[in-house]
Amino acid sequence: MSSIITDPWFYVAAVPAVFLLGLAKGGFSGIGIAATPLLALFLPPLEAAALLLPVLISQDMISLYVYRHHWDARSLKIMLPGALIGMGLAWWTASIVSDDVVRLIVGGVGVAFVLNVWLRPQLAPAKGSVAPGVFWGGVSGFTSFMTQGGGPPYQVYMLPLQLPKLVLVGTTTIFFAILNVLKIGPYILLGQFNPANLSTSIALLPLAAAANMLGIWLVRRMPTGLFYKIAYALLFVVSTALMAQGVLGLIGAK
Repeated sequence: MSSIITDPWFYVAAVPAVFLLGLAKGGFSGIGIAATPLLALFLPPLEAAALLLPVLISQDMISLYVYRHHWDARSLKIMLPGALIGMGLAWWTASIVSDDVVRLIVGGVGVAFVLNVWLRPQLAPAKGSVAPGVFWGGVSGFTSFMTQGGGPPYQVYMLPLQLPKLVLVGTTTIFFAILNVLKIGPYILLGQFNPANLSTSIALLPLAAAANMLGIWLVRRMPTGLFYKIAYALLFVVSTALMAQGVLGLIGAK
């Protein structure tokens, strides 16, 4: 633990990031998208995503147990192949571009999702159609790999299906649990794990577990509207700042 990140400002971002992830894993899917952009203000974006991966996997194990009897097999069969393609594309993209370009991508993805929520009606694919499911699964896989924020594109396909609430939450849990395990190898090959971020991940696990249990408790008792409004507002501010960092970094590199 001697190599743990010690910058106090990092934890000003890390604590709310992990808390949002816990709520997302508990059932408020989508609000965790702000987590990686928050940490990317202090770390290279893909390293921030890698730091959060052990936290996410620990939260997955809790949620998989809680929602183990609630899931929709057909939706998983449709979306997972697209997600694998999206993750492969994200892996290739991350291997050839600079951290500043990744910041622009991560920030741009965040801003785009927020503007879509604020300015456009909800996109509704044909109910249960294969092609839209593969497409949005691919977008979700790409953004999940780059930002740990695959929830919004996933929801574009899943929400119009109008599944029972617990079935939707359980299907979401299984989908992202599979993706998170599959990220381990590519992140290692990209050199995104190091003693500092692994030690920091371990230090954040108790908070992650507590936030996850809180999310599970809340999803059964509260409407999600206020949580989404706060999360998307935060995501817009952070993503805009991240894009500015990327632009300034690219200008400075010239």
